[in-house]
Amino acid sequence: MGLDVVLYRLVRSGPGRPPSPVATQLVADPDDLLLDLLTRGRGGGATPLLDRIDPLGELVVSAERALQLLTELDRLAEVARTREETDRVRQVVTIVRRCVRERDLEIRFEAD
Repeated sequence: MGLDVVLYRLVRSGPGRPPSPVATQLVADPDDLLLDLLTRGRGGGATPLLDRIDPLGELVVSAERALQLLTELDRLAEVARTREETDRVRQVVTIVRRCVRERDLEIRFEAD
C-alpha cells in the first residue's frame, strides 16, 4: 500500500464537455513515508485537507485549494523525522507550487 500524489492537467475537449484529467507529474510513495507522516500529523485542526486523505481512496485538491495545501504541508514537514520523509514532502510541495501557478491543474492523492 502507498499513497501517490499525482498532478493532473485538466484538458478541455470542447464546449459543454467536462475537462479530462491528464497526469503530468507523479510523486510515488512505495515505502509509505507519506502515509506514516499523515498518521503522525493528523488532528488538532491544523491540516483539514490532509486529514481527509483516505489510505484506501482518493482525494482531489483543486488549484483553488493549493495554497491551503502548501500551508498544511509545512505543518507535515514539521513532524518529519528522517531525511527521506523531508525529501518526500519537498517533492509534493514542488508539484503543489506548480498547481498554484498553473490554474488548469489539480492534485490527487491516490491510494494503491
